[in-house]
Amino acid sequence: MKQVMTLAVSAAILLSVPLSSASAARNGFQTVAVNSNMFEVIPRARQDVDGYWCAAADFARRTLGAGWQQRIYVVRGYGPSEATGRRTAVQFSLQQPTNVAQQSSSISVGFKAGESMSVQGANGRCNIRPFRN
Repeated sequence: MKQVMTLAVSAAILLSVPLSSASAARNGFQTVAVNSNMFEVIPRARQDVDGYWCAAADFARRTLGAGWQQRIYVVRGYGPSEATGRRTAVQFSLQQPTNVAQQSSSISVGFKAGESMSVQGANGRCNIRPFRN
C-alpha cells in the first residue's frame, strides 16, 4: 500500500509540472523559462561559455520553436537565477533587449547584455570541448 501511495504522489507531482518550463540540455545545463520572453541557462557540472550558448540554442529550437537563423540575445550575464535560486545563471531571449546599459570597457569576460548569436551559431558550440587541466 505504501508503494502505491508513493507512486501515486510521484505521478501527480510529475503531471502537475509544465513540460515547457524546464529542460535539461544534452550538455549538462538546465534551462528554465523565467517568463514568456526570457529563459535562463543554469550550469550543473560544466561552466564554460560554449556550454551556455549550446543549451540556449537547444532550448530555443526544441521548446520555443526558433529557426536556425533566429538570433538569441543575452539579457543578463552571470548572476543569480531568478527561477531556481542557484548562484549562477545567464538570461537569454529571442527578443532584443531594449534597456541594455552601455559597457564602460570593450573587454568583457563571459557574457554582456545585448550580445547575440544565431541559433545555428550557438548550436555549433555544442561540440566544442572545454579545456581540462
